[in-house]
Amino acid sequence: MSLARSNIKALILTGDGINCETETALAFLEKGIRAEIIHITDLINNPQILDTAHILALPGGFSFGDEIGSGQILALKLKYALNVELKKFIDNKKLVIGICNGFQALVRLGLLPKPFTERTMTLTSNRQGHFINRWVDLDVPTSSCVWTKTLKGKKISLPIRHGEGRIVFKGNAEDQLKTYKTLGENGQIALSYSEDVNGSYNEIAGVCDPTGRIFGLMPHPEAATSAWHSPSGKDKGYAVGIGAAIFESGISYCEENFNN
Repeated sequence: MSLARSNIKALILTGDGINCETETALAFLEKGIRAEIIHITDLINNPQILDTAHILALPGGFSFGDEIGSGQILALKLKYALNVELKKFIDNKKLVIGICNGFQALVRLGLLPKPFTERTMTLTSNRQGHFINRWVDLDVPTSSCVWTKTLKGKKISLPIRHGEGRIVFKGNAEDQLKTYKTLGENGQIALSYSEDVNGSYNEIAGVCDPTGRIFGLMPHPEAATSAWHSPSGKDKGYAVGIGAAIFESGISYCEENFNN
């Protein structure tokens, strides 16, 4: 079973405050697949377009101005207009990635940490109470995440830019610890900050669903696909950036698991 790279298609959502769609599409295009930027309204009006794609990407930005919470309105639109189609997409073992605001939307949509179950986590205001925009060091633990397959066990650096990136769990301290342990046992903690960056529970920076195919992360890998993106002048150059590995892993999964 194999799918030619040139036949793999990623759909990248845009519209209503999303502002990282071009960079996200480029990250896929640079790896030799097709990438289509589509407005959320156009997708809602033509949900069959999802059937043509292997990857759905929810990029970063400020969808709907972050009214009533980051990613909340985007999540509601997707839930009530595309819930059946999204379930079919996921049941067909296709991939979903949500970056920053996209991660927030996936959580509020109920696709993370486990699709179509009662929500046990959310993302809220950073501990500092203000927006953070800088590069951070990250650890990539062993997990079931498809998207971090080639990075597991490594230490990497990626940029973050968010005001509501702190992961919190539902319930009292005992309930929260239980949820955290469950995620760990299921291999769902896919990315961790190397230090306390924003108050996120045990420095979690990204999680996946139990299958590893749905991945949400607060850092921006699409802004680290080239060494030219590096914040350090001495590291700039023509080398491929570490963020590209995340997109490459997702594409490799599609090559290995779908037919032409």
